[in-house]
Amino acid sequence: MPKLDRYLLSDFTQSFFATLIVLLVVSVGGVLVDILGNIADGRIPARLLLSQLGLQFVAYLPLILPLALMLGLLLSLARLYRDSEMAVITAIGVGPRRLLRPILLLAVPVVALIGACSLWLGPLASATAEKMLEDANRSVVVAGLEAGRFTPLSGGGIVYLSTVSADGTQLGKVFMQRQKDDRLDVVTAERGAMFFEGKADRYLRLEDGHRIEGPAAGDGLDYRLMKFARNEVALPDRAQVHDENDPEVMSTASLLGDGRPAAKAQLHWRITPPLLALAFALLTLPLSRSAPRQQRYGRIMLAFVAYLAGTNLMIVGTQWVANGKTPAALGLWWLSLPLLALAVWMYARDGRLSRPRRPA
Repeated sequence: MPKLDRYLLSDFTQSFFATLIVLLVVSVGGVLVDILGNIADGRIPARLLLSQLGLQFVAYLPLILPLALMLGLLLSLARLYRDSEMAVITAIGVGPRRLLRPILLLAVPVVALIGACSLWLGPLASATAEKMLEDANRSVVVAGLEAGRFTPLSGGGIVYLSTVSADGTQLGKVFMQRQKDDRLDVVTAERGAMFFEGKADRYLRLEDGHRIEGPAAGDGLDYRLMKFARNEVALPDRAQVHDENDPEVMSTASLLGDGRPAAKAQLHWRITPPLLALAFALLTLPLSRSAPRQQRYGRIMLAFVAYLAGTNLMIVGTQWVANGKTPAALGLWWLSLPLLALAVWMYARDGRLSRPRRPA
């Protein structure tokens, strides 16, 4: 590889990874807040925090990597123009077409990674996250109720289990204490089980036990003692999980033979990010061209606005296909192909001198 290509590729790669790290740090805050909110509400077990965070990041990479690639190349190319290195490179006979090689040496592997994440790794991560949540919803062990430990409930109160079956559904020797206003409620049961109603409602069924209700302050004689054969206690709603036939968790190979509009929309949602990333990478050189004393951040903001517009159009276009407003055969080709053609045309026209006008 020529020294110039090595130098430019090294500069492009360093700028790309620096931008990617910043975007990942910024993105982790929003994803972490959503997961912690579900954990606080009891929808997701706390022990699944790191696994859910990692799996969701894999699903978000097709949206983060194109922005990191575009901004990284823009910052690197803008620095070359600012430090007059691009003028020196142009003076030795290296034009925009010659710069295509180091740009593609970085862009092609990143676009391939985006395609792998969008078409394979992302759906696999989503399906794995759904499977882990479904297993957690059906097991009191994974939901945080362990034998021999006092566990607080999100709605207030505390529960203690003496024994738990291997599958995490059958309980033995249950103790539960709850307080509402100034009344204290203590429940003991010989055995229990967890069951479901609907898609999100979870309950503990306590059998053969006693319930004592009285004042929390301990003064007075207003106590009630009840013996029950069965008592049901509501647990926090579980996290919503998709059906196995939901296009969001289906593999790309399964979507190819699915004729539903939602499946076609999901298929185009996965195909479009690599094409947009390649188009944004080709647009970086024309957008980064500037004079030595010209501000370089205006073009970067313009590129960022273009990325936001392209991403929003991709989201809206996917909804149009799913709702039947856009033919499934058209999909998102109306967005990706014209943008890719525009990027190729702008790159081919970049740096060309206009022809002198012939005298009249």
